[in-house]
Amino acid sequence: MSDPTYTPPKVWEWDAESGGQFANINRPIAGPTHDKRLPVGKHPLQLYSLATPNGVKVTVMLEELLARGINAAEYDAYLINIADGDQFGSGFVDVNPNSKIPALVDHSVNPPVRVFESGSILLYLADKFEAFIPASIAGRTECLNWLFWQMGAGPFLGGGFGHFYAYAPEKYEYPINRYAMEVKRQLDVLDRQLAQHQYIAGDEYSIADMAIWPWYGALVVNKVYEAAEFLQTQTYKNVMRWTDEIAQRPAVKRGRLVNRNWGDKDQQLAERHDADDVEALFRAE
Repeated sequence: MSDPTYTPPKVWEWDAESGGQFANINRPIAGPTHDKRLPVGKHPLQLYSLATPNGVKVTVMLEELLARGINAAEYDAYLINIADGDQFGSGFVDVNPNSKIPALVDHSVNPPVRVFESGSILLYLADKFEAFIPASIAGRTECLNWLFWQMGAGPFLGGGFGHFYAYAPEKYEYPINRYAMEVKRQLDVLDRQLAQHQYIAGDEYSIADMAIWPWYGALVVNKVYEAAEFLQTQTYKNVMRWTDEIAQRPAVKRGRLVNRNWGDKDQQLAERHDADDVEALFRAE
């Protein structure tokens, strides 16, 4: 149970020692902490990211574009190690003043365009290359409905449930129950939608799937927070079917490896500069 003796003060003050696992990178102010220029590779699209669910959204999209034969989507991907505070370097803050991964710079236009927030990057790439978003106004709107659903729902899963269930320094019943209830409601929303459609926004694979799968697909197969049993995710049969189907796509398999620096060595690709960088991992297996 929560501490019944705590009463919020009239004025909140930051305690740098509190905050659990990520206390060393959390602070109540924005802006850079150090000077560091971002590297720029040879391709027009430059991605600065980490293979968290939000980062995987974008690398999957880029790999899907390349798989479709859109060579202009070739990209360099550089690792931003958030545990080390890379996101607070001056160069990264110039690209994303919110200091969150992923961030993209498109050098194919002059001046270069910065794009931050994973949903914005997906939409930018979909519009730029006219791919993975329906052309009709009705289809496009339904796709964007679900894209923005994920952007709004995700913090309840990550910052809410994930934080209190997996990362908070103490386990409290009230927040875990509150956010577990909300995450199960979200899974039910998805399950009902997927009972009627092959993919999230209808019968066409789209950026809506790319936004939702890295979070909720990983959740139901126990790859984030190790909470599948706790949440009984196997009961969401339609979500499970969709999760497996998306996971089998070759571009998804490639995208989830990019900017990954943990786990099995043969599943890591800290930086990506050419298609061969990813293919080499598969050839080594």
